[in-house]
Amino acid sequence: MRLGLNLGYLTPGVSPEDQLIWARAAEHLGFDVLWVAEAYGSDAPTILAWIAGQTTRIGLGSAVMQIPARSPAATAMTAATLDTLSGGRFRLGLGVSGPQVSEGWHGVRFAHPLGRTREYVDIVRMALGRHEVAYAGRHHQLPLPDGPGKALRLALRPARHDLPVYLAAVGPRNLELAGEIADGWLGVFVAADALAEPLAAIARGRARGGRAEIPFDVVASVPVSVGDDPSPAGIAACADAVRPYTALYVGGMGSRDRNFYNDLAGRLGYPDAAAVVQDLYLAGRPRDAAAAVPLELIDRTALLGPVDRIAAGMRAYADAGVTTLAVTLSTMDQAAGVSTLESVAQAYQQWRSSARGSGSGT
Repeated sequence: MRLGLNLGYLTPGVSPEDQLIWARAAEHLGFDVLWVAEAYGSDAPTILAWIAGQTTRIGLGSAVMQIPARSPAATAMTAATLDTLSGGRFRLGLGVSGPQVSEGWHGVRFAHPLGRTREYVDIVRMALGRHEVAYAGRHHQLPLPDGPGKALRLALRPARHDLPVYLAAVGPRNLELAGEIADGWLGVFVAADALAEPLAAIARGRARGGRAEIPFDVVASVPVSVGDDPSPAGIAACADAVRPYTALYVGGMGSRDRNFYNDLAGRLGYPDAAAVVQDLYLAGRPRDAAAAVPLELIDRTALLGPVDRIAAGMRAYADAGVTTLAVTLSTMDQAAGVSTLESVAQAYQQWRSSARGSGSGT
């Protein structure tokens, strides 16, 4: 299992300089990959290009670039450019976002997300492979059949023709699609003790797509909150730093009728609590929503507490099948973020040492 850092996107409390400091710290500490997100604020490619020019080794990935935000050809151009600028370090993570962002921000209907994603990835791969892009799908037609356009080939020669493509997925059908057409899965709110079901869905997709023997990267994005006190009170205090993040997704990322993260919390065993969190968040009470998130849900989907407890959590994720553990900082303070990354690296080395000693995992 490799170690990654998910920087998310810029927020009012996090500056570009903060993100760069954390990126450089992660590279120095031996992290394998750095992921950057986008919603309806900062975009992922710009931040990635900026960091690419100021790092040398660490992998760089989008988690995610939004499918409704760009045509597949534009995404292929951006991916090829980022891979070229970074010397072959880029990983393309894609996601359909949600209906609120897709329709409210980008003006793109959210209908048929599976079919649109399949066609989108087809075209991106075709373009990155420097084939002439001619495609007759239900959702995409290139070139348009009734105009002067012609099939074109990507003019840039990217660093790699086989640039890895990842899909963010939450529901079972999306997970199967990720296994069928992608090189990796970007998972969020991943509980090690509940990973068997999503991995089974991915395996079904891989078998259907004839990709069962091809390496597949299972990326779990996991919040981390470090504290020295291993007591229940100490773990609860660490969880408090994660509460706003969990409440935002479970309560606020979507409408009352369509919130994939709320559904996921329900599948993890907390449907009633998830409904309460959503009610409070949508009523304009985010602090109360955060307080209503069950401690157990946070503890199962985050790394909390002292270094040795975090190392044990890493062991559980590795044993469950995670191949890249991408930690998300639960602090907006620059120095505290660096300190957290140092503790994560220490925990990772502790887990690696114990895994080598027991002869299990790498």
